[in-house]
Amino acid sequence: MKSNTFYKSKLATSLSLILGTMLVAPLSAQETDSAEVEVINVSGIRGSIIKSMDIKRSSSGIVDAINAEDIGKFPDSNLAESLQRITGVSIDRANGEGSQVSVRGFGGERNLVTLNGRQLPTTTGSRSFDFANLAAESVSGVEVYKTSNASVPTGGIGATINILTARPLDNPGQHASVSLQALNDTSTNSGGVTPEMSGIYSTTSEDGKFGVSISASYSERESGNQQANVGTGWRSFEGTVDQDWSGAPGANPGWGGVPKDEFQTNRPGEGDIYSVPQTTGYKFEEQQRKRSNAQLVLQYQPTDDVKATLDYTLVKKDTDTQFNDVSAWYGFSPSKNVWTDGPVSSPLLYSEDYIANGVGLQDVAMGAGDFGVRDETKSLGLNIEWQVNNSLNLELDYHNSSAKNTPNNEFGSSNLLAMAGIVREAAATDFSGDLPILAIRGGNAIQSSDMLVTGSVFTNNQNHADVEQTQLRGEYIFDDAGSIDFGVSLTTAENRGQTHNVQRNNWGGEGTAGMYDDDLFPRKTIHDQFTDVSGGNFADFNGVYGQDYEIMNTYFAFDFAGVRQQAAQLLSVQPSALGDCGNSFCPSTDYAAQTDRYNKEDMTSLYLQYNYDGILADMPFDVHVGVRYEETDVVSKSAVAGYSNAARWEGTTEVFLVESGEREFQTQEGKYDHTLPSINFNIEVTDDIILRAAYSQTIGRPGYGDMIGGTTLNRGARVNNATGNTGSAALLPLESDNFDLSAEWYYAEGSYMSLSYFKKDVTNDISSVDIPTTAPGIYNPADGAYQQEAMAAVGADGGLQRQYIFDKYAATDPTHVFMEAGNIIILANPATDNLFSFNVTTPSNAPEEKGFDGLEFAVQHLFGNSGFGGIVNYTKVDTDNTYDNFYIAGDQTAEFGISDTANMVAFYEDHGWSVRVAYNWRDKFLVSGYQGDVGPSPRYTEAYSQLDLTVSYEVPQVEGLSLFFNGINITDEYTRQSGRDEYQVLNVTQQGARYNLGARYTF
Repeated sequence: MKSNTFYKSKLATSLSLILGTMLVAPLSAQETDSAEVEVINVSGIRGSIIKSMDIKRSSSGIVDAINAEDIGKFPDSNLAESLQRITGVSIDRANGEGSQVSVRGFGGERNLVTLNGRQLPTTTGSRSFDFANLAAESVSGVEVYKTSNASVPTGGIGATINILTARPLDNPGQHASVSLQALNDTSTNSGGVTPEMSGIYSTTSEDGKFGVSISASYSERESGNQQANVGTGWRSFEGTVDQDWSGAPGANPGWGGVPKDEFQTNRPGEGDIYSVPQTTGYKFEEQQRKRSNAQLVLQYQPTDDVKATLDYTLVKKDTDTQFNDVSAWYGFSPSKNVWTDGPVSSPLLYSEDYIANGVGLQDVAMGAGDFGVRDETKSLGLNIEWQVNNSLNLELDYHNSSAKNTPNNEFGSSNLLAMAGIVREAAATDFSGDLPILAIRGGNAIQSSDMLVTGSVFTNNQNHADVEQTQLRGEYIFDDAGSIDFGVSLTTAENRGQTHNVQRNNWGGEGTAGMYDDDLFPRKTIHDQFTDVSGGNFADFNGVYGQDYEIMNTYFAFDFAGVRQQAAQLLSVQPSALGDCGNSFCPSTDYAAQTDRYNKEDMTSLYLQYNYDGILADMPFDVHVGVRYEETDVVSKSAVAGYSNAARWEGTTEVFLVESGEREFQTQEGKYDHTLPSINFNIEVTDDIILRAAYSQTIGRPGYGDMIGGTTLNRGARVNNATGNTGSAALLPLESDNFDLSAEWYYAEGSYMSLSYFKKDVTNDISSVDIPTTAPGIYNPADGAYQQEAMAAVGADGGLQRQYIFDKYAATDPTHVFMEAGNIIILANPATDNLFSFNVTTPSNAPEEKGFDGLEFAVQHLFGNSGFGGIVNYTKVDTDNTYDNFYIAGDQTAEFGISDTANMVAFYEDHGWSVRVAYNWRDKFLVSGYQGDVGPSPRYTEAYSQLDLTVSYEVPQVEGLSLFFNGINITDEYTRQSGRDEYQVLNVTQQGARYNLGARYTF
């Protein structure tokens, strides 16, 4: 750790610090009252947090920042994981790695991410930026604007996050850094150690007029996860709903309801609600990721008054995924259960016996997938700064950027090849622990000779986004009367999403069991792969209903490519589901045949802001009053598929629509404008204490998916639940009135304490309502005369109903009832069946005002020159826009992502050693208002904490060489999601720890 001294006034702060410089430069002091102050060079943890503190102190609003510890060295290997150290910032993880950022509880789509002040396109098909695409080594700093002013781009209700990259003229001379490291991700079962490398080189000419910076990084990661899922969700009922279809007095039947009999322990009743699981399964996934980043920056400053910057950025990420899974589907034949207490009641034990119920053997389902995607972002930008005279500064910035997410695998961007063995005599799930434990009588004895292919889905999905933006910014400084900031921005954002599904719907199976090679079915066990999380073992339930439970502990990790190849040779070709290969076992690039959606936004903004600083009662203050005008024109186009009236009942609960081959093109337009005032006031009540107050109005634009018009009906439906979705280009953005108060005490060098209060009143929140709609000419074969007769004869089980209809009507009505490739098909008949009712998810602006408020507390302390330091912060967020778990009648408007967060960081840095331990905690939060197939129901991510460790050592024998070790999630924490009650588990993901060992050389 190095230090030097310089003289500055007591009011001088870090206004001279520019993110991207690697050295602290002294501010030119104009006052004569000065004191000697020690300043730490911006290298290492200590220097990084001092620099971040200076940016916070000198800002005109509430701003937090993260800075590189040295050239090419960001605090964390993942950008999002660095941001979560900031007060009020939390992250969502994908495969154990930080992906999206929430600020003050507002999720990724509610925050605007810019790169060097420029709006970025995204690869996600939404407004959420995927931080996993960016390598941290090329980033010099990140600013998080929690309060707005007129000059800050709008679009984020939570915050505007500006990512900054290095500029050579900000760091004169020649500088370089090279890093090599090895990554060991313990989450993978089949991967190994992978390489990561990065380098950055920056140089300027001797006269300081020309500069070049080039950075590049490449990394590979082999990871995996082990999951338990109730993937299709939990169906919820009032406590009085049962399974009595007899019409007897008091009967209140519902599909999925449970009987009122002696086989229900602590059964919920009137005044309660209860939920039942649709499935239980396990999934084992492996993933390979290759990420490369590169940036070239050219700068030319011919005079002190003019500086031009040309930059090009390239980001590419390839992700390949393979998985195998095993599951059991509950058909809702009479069940035997043990329940928790109400009013929101959940089964601790849920069980169905198919032999005792007379249903017959059911399937043990297994699936596999092998797919890949590529994310790619390109950006070309030009910036010209011109100091016209001592009073006027102008800046012109232009960029043209594109982003795309495309398939990168011959089998598509996602897929599923489903198989099954019809050997399940009974099934039960123990939900009493964190991990649901599935029992299947007859399941462990399954053989490869029992397996046959059922359905399959091969999907190609691609998203393209383009942003072209021109910004003119200026500042005019008055003599002794403050200054004015002004600017104009013209932005065009285009987004296009295309999807084609090739789906075989033989979910009952096709061909004969055992027709595939035995060597394609290696047998693996389940529960020895869950080393970090455990569940019940039925010990509390064995013998409760006179039976024991056979815990399922086997599955076939079958060869996706091998089975797919044999299935393509052996099974039928379905004309309605053809891929590019000529059969139904590959994806299609004929996007025009299915979903093709396009959205364009033309955004014009103008801003004007007056800035003034002065003295009030001997206290320095500054005030910033501004207004920003935003105008947006929206054009949305979509092509949607047409369907015939011949819907097909193809499985126990599955009905599929048949495309007519016709396409319908629909266009919608929308327009809105806003005038957005802002005021920021800051006063230095003492040399060390700053008080801040701010008010602003901001907007958050609707998600792209919500704005795209055209009604799309989902081909796959349940017998009683067909769905679709539509959008509206006329949606208005969220409007927020923001109030902020902050007190900051900078009590020692590198140390401060802050307390902030924020309040946001949000209107125009977007809610999705399921509107029941019938589509002309589409009839439901599972809702008509044949089905009603079958229900009266054999009960509610769909499999028995289908068999009854086939046995009775296949000979007399072969047009509508027939066998196809070994599977019963019941075709809709307009003469006898009812129109299909679709729940079409439709977004709309909610009229109510929703309130959000919270407190942020942070303390950063350096223990003198001991080398020790620490950071503690806590954010508490509250809202009246919450989800009511007891309400089951339909959709609800609730804000996703709202939760309390906390961080603790302790570090030591001296004598060449640098050690940092970081703890992050996030409380339970709502992540979605929908579950799988069941429609409106909550999905919560439960409270999660993680411990990370970083150690580095500067080798004294070689100047500039350091060795380092990083450990992420070193305590092997897992994530868990649940529904209305924590016993209603939806997903448990075991993600493991990952470790980096490497060397960095800086010169």
